[in-house]
Amino acid sequence: MSEFTSQDHPHRRYNPLLDQWVLVSPHRTKRPWQGKKEHADLDARQEYDPQCYLCPGNSRASGEKNPAYKSTYVFENDFAALVKDMPEVLPAEGSGLLKAEPVSGECRVICFSPRHDITLPEMPVEQIEAVVNLWCDQYQELSRQFRWVQIFENKGAVMGCSNPHPHGQIWASHHLPSEPAQADINQQRYMQEHGSSLLLDCLHEELESGERIVESNEHWVALVPYWAMWPYEILLLPRRHVRHMAELTSVEINALANILKRFLTRYDNLFESSFPYSMGWHQAPGGEGKINIDHWQLHGHFYPPLLRSATVKKFMVGYEMLAEAQRDITPEQAAETLRQVSATRHYRQD
Repeated sequence: MSEFTSQDHPHRRYNPLLDQWVLVSPHRTKRPWQGKKEHADLDARQEYDPQCYLCPGNSRASGEKNPAYKSTYVFENDFAALVKDMPEVLPAEGSGLLKAEPVSGECRVICFSPRHDITLPEMPVEQIEAVVNLWCDQYQELSRQFRWVQIFENKGAVMGCSNPHPHGQIWASHHLPSEPAQADINQQRYMQEHGSSLLLDCLHEELESGERIVESNEHWVALVPYWAMWPYEILLLPRRHVRHMAELTSVEINALANILKRFLTRYDNLFESSFPYSMGWHQAPGGEGKINIDHWQLHGHFYPPLLRSATVKKFMVGYEMLAEAQRDITPEQAAETLRQVSATRHYRQD
């Protein structure tokens, strides 16, 4: 029998942030693919689309009209998943095992740019910085009232994005959702046991190894985490202890815009297509009352589904839905592949 190597043989890796395991099966990349292929997002778009609900000056589906905005633009989601006014008590559900509770909150849409035909990696750094500043402002405002502020972006039709105009969303709620609640528990437990930040200690180990680092600068590191589920998943971390976006300095905000520009350009260059993903920020809970949030470390998750090409994606089905997450290429292989493509010249540049 050959000697075990993590690059050739199946094994499991532990995710301490969520207290979960992921199955890694690197030998599966050798199998032929005869399954579903997506349509690559290669269509050229115009700078302004008169039919787009998000372009400046256009009317949305609700009938509201967008202003002629020149930079970023935020508005309340016309079809919000959470609403502000809710009954305080729901009717009893019968058995004590069948529980429900009312939830209230607020949902907003963030237009990154007035231009319809670009995405974040194609925007100049100063325009990305405007988006980051808006994220910071929105978190600071909403966290005064709400327990959880989820800033996220779904990029590309394959990720369920219904409008190609560059935009993201914010869902703020009075409750702590399931995944952040688990991350809260595990970060707090680690801080109590070790007296240090779980994610900063992970970052220290990653920097020592270097094999999963994709991009870094003086203030931020973008890496494929050791426990990554998605093929080219990225974990984005500040180098110092930062609990939430309101604590970022202007220098760190500029550095964040720069690193976003670089590794998102690598994403697009990988398969020479507008690389789809779901991304979002996890940061300390807010709301009223004194709560200990010192165990929290601000971090961004980027979950792109593409696996082999612009048209072949990773499916989380079967075993992944019924047992545990599984990936084919190793995080080390993914990081190396991303490092091989340009971070400075976008494939669509002339």
